[in-house]
Amino acid sequence: MKLKLSFTLNPLECGTDEAGRGCLAGPVTAAAVILPQAFENSILNDSKQLSETKRDFLKPIIEQEAISFAFAHIYPEEIDEINILNASILAMHHSIAKLKTAPTFISVDGNKFKPFSNTPHETIIKGDSKYLNIAAASILAKTYRDAYMCLIHEEFPMYNWKKNKGYPTKEHREAIKKYGVTKYHRKTFRLLPQPPQLVL
Repeated sequence: MKLKLSFTLNPLECGTDEAGRGCLAGPVTAAAVILPQAFENSILNDSKQLSETKRDFLKPIIEQEAISFAFAHIYPEEIDEINILNASILAMHHSIAKLKTAPTFISVDGNKFKPFSNTPHETIIKGDSKYLNIAAASILAKTYRDAYMCLIHEEFPMYNWKKNKGYPTKEHREAIKKYGVTKYHRKTFRLLPQPPQLVL
């Protein structure tokens, strides 16, 4: 199915989406993107539907052609403080606030959001597979978060975040069981049935 440009065809409508909500480690990352009305791309889709190669290919195209784009991380300590839903919405708010061009409408992937300033918004379930601006935001959120996870992998290679990106794979859980948790783990998440020891 071909994705539509936007929800409203408002020339300054931004799409926003997050990545990493279900992870055990690392930030939740959101992006916001305003695309020009002439934007077209036959490959662009929900980041989960695309290979890493295609996401990396699309990232510079989105950034070069967007009217404005931004991303934001919310880190584990704050996730544990305010919970993952609030952290996801906060990451979206931060990314929207960082846009160089203020949006006049916000299209949000999912069904939960809190008003941002006085800007009208709409939540759209599976919006990242329906609208190009939300799909573009999903690509940027995913690629920027993946880059961060590859960076912290160098500090704690035993968890193999370069590969699993902090998601609850069997390998990741086995590493937590063996080595304990780090400052990058989300302590309020069910990492293991029994709380592991903290790695300082």
